[in-house]
Order: sequence, then structure tokens, then C-alpha cells
Amino acid sequence: MTTPMSTNTALDADEDREAVDQKKFREMIGSLLYLTATRPDIQFVVCLCARYQASPKTSHRQAVKRIFKYQKFTPELGLWYSSGSSLSLRGFSDADHAGCRIDRKSTSGTCQLLGTSLVSWSSRNQASVSLSTTKAEYIALVHHKPASLPQASQI
Repeated sequence: MTTPMSTNTALDADEDREAVDQKKFREMIGSLLYLTATRPDIQFVVCLCARYQASPKTSHRQAVKRIFKYQKFTPELGLWYSSGSSLSLRGFSDADHAGCRIDRKSTSGTCQLLGTSLVSWSSRNQASVSLSTTKAEYIALVHHKPASLPQASQI
């Protein structure tokens, strides 16, 4: 597996498919959420799958199994914190336009780096529906508040 989710896969409620064991599905999601602390590359797809914990279907379970397969075949990926990097703080923001098939809301994400080390990231649905890519990008930039970063005296 080269990616945690296929690029042409779009998860939705999928009411027509067979339901799967809710407890087992939640255990799988919980395990993956634990791994996101050191593997931010799976953060988005894990949170996308977690939306369907109340009524998981076979398509959702297949998506979660693909994430596990991706983890198995990419053990070398993860966060690396170097002690010799500079202390410059940089932030990045991005958004898709109307990426959620259910409510047509955009998903925005940010990440903050201290030197070359990732110290904070987030990905979430925007609160409003954007009418253009430009507006989705603007909302991502303005409304995302970075998580608390360590003070210079703590580093």
C-alpha cells in the first residue's frame, strides 16, 4: 500500500451495505488514533473513518483495513525530532473545496514546524460552506488556531 486511502475512494454513510460489529470497529479506530501521535500521515483518513463509528458498514471496515496494511508496509515513516535544528517557527495551511460529499463543506488543515520538527497539526471540516476555493483557503488560514506551542524558555 502506497497510500492510506485510495484516491478515488469517497466514504459516506453507505446505508445499502451490510453492518459490521460496532465494538470491533471502534477498537480498530482507537488503535489507529493512538498511532496518529507519531504518524500524522494517517491522521486525516483515520478521522474520516471515525465519523462512521455509530453505524459502521463493510466499506468503512475495508477502509480501516487498508490503513492497517499501509502501516504494516511503511514502518520507516514517522516523526523525527532533531536536537540540532534551528528554532524558527513556520506554519502552513491548506484546504480543499467542498471535499465532504455529505454536506459539501471544505476540509482545512494546518501544520506548524519548529525548525524541521513538526510540533502541531490539525485537520477538520470548516464550519461554513465555501463558494470557491479561494474562500475555503481564506477560512483555513483565518479560523485555524494552532495548538499551544512550547515557550522558548521550555525548549
